[in-house]
Amino acid sequence: MDARKRRDDPVAAHVAERVETGRIDLVRFLYADHGGIIRGKAAAGARIADRLYTGIGHTVAMMAMTMLDTLQPVEGMGPVGEVRILGDPSTFTPLPYAPSAAAMLSDLVHPDGEPWAACPRTFLKDAIAALAEAGFSLVAAFEPEFTLGRRIPADHGPDRLVPIDDSLCYSATGFHAAHDFAVDLVHALEAQGMRVEHYYPELGHGQQELSIRPSSALRAADNHVLYRETVRAVAMRRGLWASLAPKPIPGQAGNGCHLHLSLWSGDRNVFHDPAGAYGLSDEGRWFIGGLLAHLPALTALTSGTVNGFRRLTPRSWASAYACYGMDNREAAVRICSPMRDAAKETTNLELKPSDSGANPYLSLGAVIHAGLDGIRSKTDPGAAVGVDPETLPEADRPPRLPSSLGEALDALEADTLLMNALGPLRSAAYLAVKRADVEAFAAQDAAYECFHHFTKF
Repeated sequence: MDARKRRDDPVAAHVAERVETGRIDLVRFLYADHGGIIRGKAAAGARIADRLYTGIGHTVAMMAMTMLDTLQPVEGMGPVGEVRILGDPSTFTPLPYAPSAAAMLSDLVHPDGEPWAACPRTFLKDAIAALAEAGFSLVAAFEPEFTLGRRIPADHGPDRLVPIDDSLCYSATGFHAAHDFAVDLVHALEAQGMRVEHYYPELGHGQQELSIRPSSALRAADNHVLYRETVRAVAMRRGLWASLAPKPIPGQAGNGCHLHLSLWSGDRNVFHDPAGAYGLSDEGRWFIGGLLAHLPALTALTSGTVNGFRRLTPRSWASAYACYGMDNREAAVRICSPMRDAAKETTNLELKPSDSGANPYLSLGAVIHAGLDGIRSKTDPGAAVGVDPETLPEADRPPRLPSSLGEALDALEADTLLMNALGPLRSAAYLAVKRADVEAFAAQDAAYECFHHFTKF
């Protein structure tokens, strides 16, 4: 929506009314930065009508800030320059875990309301527009895992995350240990319009998985920002600590955030074809082909932290090889078995090298560009892999995914399609921020790395 039309926007007017009648004192304008951190500013409830029109002033430098709050030298992102954090009134939601507060997902725009070239949410909007131009829309869902525990001071070194339990995978003991927290979380998510689908204790100690229903691409990314904030806030209010970091505890199972995708043309699921191999259409195969062709570069965006590459190892059910397969949980792309009574609606793909350390707007937007490139080029993904690729003779294994963020960034920089999609300002800032993270964590030990990830994600 053009910011200059907001004075007359009925949705914005309705938000202002809800703020007044709901006695909302602060409205958080949230965005995700290049480091994957959720940041923002809050507007006073009494001034919300003005701020929905003007946004909140913000320095351009913040999109060159790393997850350790060190500013990187990026041209156009220094001490001179201003953008606005402009809340999208259609995303307004009171926060059930923060009395008298609400939140909106936000775009970063120029003072005149025009889109800023480094805004991640705009990047996803542009990808969605490219899909629409080709006659498609995307339905998506992030499937997050997180570790629930307590933040404990160490005798020497940084704080540790100590899990709430040592239960087994899907164990009833795990349900018991986290029950009160889980019910609070369900209520908080549902109150914000997210429909909970499944919940269970996962493989790692204190590890939880709670998924919400799919939605349109932009809403899915917006939901994931709200989900991340809700998980952490509900835990804090119970004196606990929750982390969605990919590998908050060395030696424990990592936290993925698998990305589920289906492509639509009107009310037709384009991926579904009962006559195709694995029930998948040609377009579905080509979409996979695009993902695999760009996967080394994609991992820099879908698993975009130093810590994220600790989980992308063989035989960890996180994917380490660029391949696909039917219900193959060691493949980077899994063709999911549809529900037998709703195959047309539920045929979908799952991208496994994805986690909550990523900026969801950049991650999903890049996935769209890669998949659309596959469809346009009719990229053949090759044969499906029906075994754990690690068990194959070395000469027969699919290509290995990057084993570090540095390798993934090199692949991203060499990927013309994704670099062009990101644009010069956004790509320069992203590479600068992430390469600074690589350098900073290379000089420290695992305890330091895990501490700074479990406290920030």
